[in-house]
Amino acid sequence: MKTTLDELQAFTQVVDGGSITAAAEQLGQTASGISRALGRLEEKLEVTLLRRTTRRLELTEEGAAFLAQARRILAAVEEAEEQMALRRQVPAGRLRVNAASPFMLHVLVPLVAGFRQRYPQIELELNSNDQIIDLLEQRTDLAIRIGPLRDSSLHARPLGCSRIRVLASPAYLASRGTPRSVAELEDHHLLGFTQPESLNVWPLRHAVGEGLSISPDLRASSGETLRQLALSGAGLVCLSDFMTEQDRQSGTLVEVLAEQRVDSHQPINAVYYRNTALAARITCFLDYLGEHLAGRAWARN
Repeated sequence: MKTTLDELQAFTQVVDGGSITAAAEQLGQTASGISRALGRLEEKLEVTLLRRTTRRLELTEEGAAFLAQARRILAAVEEAEEQMALRRQVPAGRLRVNAASPFMLHVLVPLVAGFRQRYPQIELELNSNDQIIDLLEQRTDLAIRIGPLRDSSLHARPLGCSRIRVLASPAYLASRGTPRSVAELEDHHLLGFTQPESLNVWPLRHAVGEGLSISPDLRASSGETLRQLALSGAGLVCLSDFMTEQDRQSGTLVEVLAEQRVDSHQPINAVYYRNTALAARITCFLDYLGEHLAGRAWARN
């Protein structure tokens, strides 16, 4: 007997979900049905794909090797289905988008309702990760990358760029005073990133050049966490305009040391692995995103 797509889907979903029960819920099947599908698949292949313990499932060496092939097969089937949808000129299918939490919350989420109204047959799956991910490993169609691109295997579409600047809340400045020079930052609480260290280089002119490497008093992995800390009056922070535009307009965050600021922008790109023509659902999302970002002040700065 030949392996079926249902068996491949059951296997990959068990791996992704971490359990047979989770896979059953995701696929709308019973746990016993998923378990039987796995059993049939292992019987056909004459190998053990997963080690079952009382607490979890673990891939065997053969299972890990087969998983990569199974994903390619399912992706090929999904792409074939997309091509049929293209023939009908109706973009459809699941679109998996990954972005850092701040960009997801401040830029993408407000656009979701309009996008879904325009393309009701595209099923969005939004994932946030503040670290750079492997698109294939994380089963991601499209990722938003902020900063210089380093992976040459990725195709990219520029979406704009966003200035970075040093900010603080009025409450913090009222209690600690407003720094008038870069040297005065030594007397202030500085908020920075856990990694990469390049994000802790603030665009400020100082006595020995441009670009000030700070030693944060408090660190966080997410820009959104740092934004919330700054809003609460925890200290000075350096963040991108795309996530602080409303704060600056409302006055809940104000720029400090503007006269010492070096004009510095973070490029924003949408990246993907597709080497051929983009699937319709990806093209639609990129066009929609570009259309709406064109009107944003921070994207034009």
